[in-house]
Amino acid sequence: MEAKLKSYKRKLFRGDLINYLIVLAFYAVMQILLTTGNLSSLMKGILVPLCTYAILAVALNLCVGILGELSLGHAGFMCVGAFSSAFFTNVAKSAIPNSGLRFFLAFLIGTAVAAVFGFLIGIPVLRLNGDYLAIVTLAFGEIIKNIINALYVGVDGNGIHASLQNAGKLNMSADGNIIINGAQGISGTPKQSTFTIGILLLLLTLFIVQNLIRSRTGRAVMAIRDNRIAAESIGIKITHYKLLAFTVSAALCGMAGVLYAHNIASLAATTNRFGYNMSITILVFVVLGGIGNMRGSMIAAVVLTMLPELLRGLSDYRMLIYSIVLIVMMILTSGPKMVARRERFMEKLRGNRKKKKEAV
Repeated sequence: MEAKLKSYKRKLFRGDLINYLIVLAFYAVMQILLTTGNLSSLMKGILVPLCTYAILAVALNLCVGILGELSLGHAGFMCVGAFSSAFFTNVAKSAIPNSGLRFFLAFLIGTAVAAVFGFLIGIPVLRLNGDYLAIVTLAFGEIIKNIINALYVGVDGNGIHASLQNAGKLNMSADGNIIINGAQGISGTPKQSTFTIGILLLLLTLFIVQNLIRSRTGRAVMAIRDNRIAAESIGIKITHYKLLAFTVSAALCGMAGVLYAHNIASLAATTNRFGYNMSITILVFVVLGGIGNMRGSMIAAVVLTMLPELLRGLSDYRMLIYSIVLIVMMILTSGPKMVARRERFMEKLRGNRKKKKEAV
């Protein structure tokens, strides 16, 4: 029994290590292409978004795959993290001249604000299950987006002024500066997000999620997912563990929002960026990569983000090819027959390895 447990732990460790190595290998390949000038300007422009979407996919997979709760509001947490961090960066320009320190503090603030929103939203929402939870989280994401679109915030010598009507209602002095300008959002945020920072944050996300899953807390969360009644009967605090996993997932989405906000010149709360469409896009990454499979989520996020850009030359057939790839990936990752074949292949591969070791 003890030998089997050690073997199982080694297997988990190898799987986690492979995830880190895949990220590092991807970074190395992209850096080589960058230094040799073999990467187009279009591909250079999506390197940071690739990291952002991979972080979002892993974060949502923690909620959907490990916790077992369908959330359609994670774009809202990304939105909260993006705007809170961008607001801080613009307000603190004169107070904190060091751009690196300012970005680090913005990163902490965006992550913390998203975690707070996740905690506050999770308290009432996690009492629901299934479709009800999905609908309420979707509503939360849309509410956040619409509030930010109607929000005007300015700063002057007297402090911060806010209004939900128009910029004229801010009552600022002549030296005031509007930071959040309604539907126009925030402009002028320094582009401090780099591909290297994105990779480091992706590795941090993997480290947090994988260690959470392997911990006692993670086992409790998965027990709740598998059988809520049985978990409650042995003394597991259902609300506590569900809220913890949901808050961590929200915080990671906020972290992705910080990375995203500091990569674009103008940040606006549009539907494609922070609305329903974004939430569905992240969910597609999770489903196609395999629910509960962090490696698959990352790969799906990268492939499905790069594919439309790579096929941009085939304007007439681009979306057709994209749709075919989606269907093929769904069959390969979620089809019962393909899953069974993959498991048989892996068992056969492990059996061959054992025979080789015994022969040696």
